[in-house]
Amino acid sequence: MEISEKMNEALNDQLNKELYSAYLYLSMAAWAEANNLNGFAHWFKIQAKEELGHAMKFYSFIYERGGRVKLMEVSQPKTDWSSPVEVFEDTLEHEKYVTQRIHNLLKLARDEGDYSTEVFLHWFIDEQVEEEDQARKILETLKMIGDNKAALFAIDRELAKRKE
Repeated sequence: MEISEKMNEALNDQLNKELYSAYLYLSMAAWAEANNLNGFAHWFKIQAKEELGHAMKFYSFIYERGGRVKLMEVSQPKTDWSSPVEVFEDTLEHEKYVTQRIHNLLKLARDEGDYSTEVFLHWFIDEQVEEEDQARKILETLKMIGDNKAALFAIDRELAKRKE
C-alpha cells in the first residue's frame, strides 16, 4: 500500500519541522558560543546533528512508501536568549511541540489504517520521551543552581562531554 497524499503532505511537513529543529539548536549553539558557554554549544551542536538525522529518517521513509519529498522553506529560529535557563525552557517547550506533532501524525496514521507509518512513528515517540527528559533534567538543574557561576561552569563542562 502506497502512502496517501494526505500522509505524504503530513510527513513532508514533519520533515520540515525536523530541519527547523536542527536550525533552532544550531542557533542555540551559536548563542552559547557567543556567551563563552562552549559545553552548552557542544551539546546543542550534537542536538542539531541528531535532528538532521531525524529529518533524513522522514526523507527516506517517504520514498520507501512511494511518496515524494517536497522541501519547503525553513523558518528562521530565535537567535537570542537572556540566560541558559531561558535556552533550556525553550528547548523543553520545543520538544513538547515536536512530541505533539508526532502524536498527531500517529493519529492520522491510525485514522487512515496506515500501519507501516504507525510502526515507523513509534521510534519517534520513544525518542521524544528521551528528548523531553534530557531537556527537563538540564533545565531543573539550571534552575536549582540559580546565579552560582561555579555551578554553571561545572554544568558547562558536563555538557561538553556529550557524545555523538
